[in-house]
Amino acid sequence: MRLPVELRHVAPRLATGAFILNSGLSKRGADEQTAAMLHGMAKNAYPFLDRMQPQTFARLLSAGETALGAALLLPVVPTAVAGIGLTAFSAGLVGLYLRTPGMREEGSLRPTQEGTALAKDTWMLGIGIGFVVDGITRRSR
Repeated sequence: MRLPVELRHVAPRLATGAFILNSGLSKRGADEQTAAMLHGMAKNAYPFLDRMQPQTFARLLSAGETALGAALLLPVVPTAVAGIGLTAFSAGLVGLYLRTPGMREEGSLRPTQEGTALAKDTWMLGIGIGFVVDGITRRSR
């Protein structure tokens, strides 16, 4: 049986999968203060999230990160499928970086000291897009 993962995809899938899985697991059972902080930052960038309760947001974020991390780590999940999830998730994080005041230097995409933690998530967006593009071009050959 041939797995739907190319050897060249193993390292970025392991790196992103382990990182995201750890993040999701660390948010499991988040206390009220942590949930409020996560929710507050997210709703400032994405106002539609204001309707959601902080604890619900934290639980859904934890579950989503855990599922995405597992999908990236499990070789039975096709790389293009895992890449779509990674692209969507990391695009949301990059949007958070771009929409949150104080994360970027004035008139620039360059991060401030505070913004570096969010700006670094652009590497995941690049990996996700690469997985999707690779999946599309591989099928067209």
